[in-house]
Amino acid sequence: MEIIIGIIAGIIGGLGMGGGTILILLLSLFLDVEQHIAQATNVIFFIPTAISAIIVSIKNKNIDMKLGLPIIVWGCIGAFIGAKISTKMNVPLLRKFFGVFLIFIAFYQSYEYIKEKRRHTNEKKEKGG
Repeated sequence: MEIIIGIIAGIIGGLGMGGGTILILLLSLFLDVEQHIAQATNVIFFIPTAISAIIVSIKNKNIDMKLGLPIIVWGCIGAFIGAKISTKMNVPLLRKFFGVFLIFIAFYQSYEYIKEKRRHTNEKKEKGG
């Protein structure tokens, strides 16, 4: 089961869609791993998979370093703060926050999908298609 979870999370991470989010969800649901452990495991998972994705993205010239560097710095600061906060939270509360986060992401992605679909439909209408 760990191999399947790793492959799924790796593919999703390589696509740039947050393989770690899926990893935490899969570890919690299918392997009954405690939320703190799943999140910490995600950090270890993230490093090599991110490096692999970075290498491919640099090779394909898909990274804007001017934009990325400040995000890296502030992201590291935010990650440190978030890790400190999460270690102080009890597991049920942490799971609820994670669940709300997943729901938010699902709604956002659905909204973006619908918006893109409408834009595509309007472009077809304008072209007479």
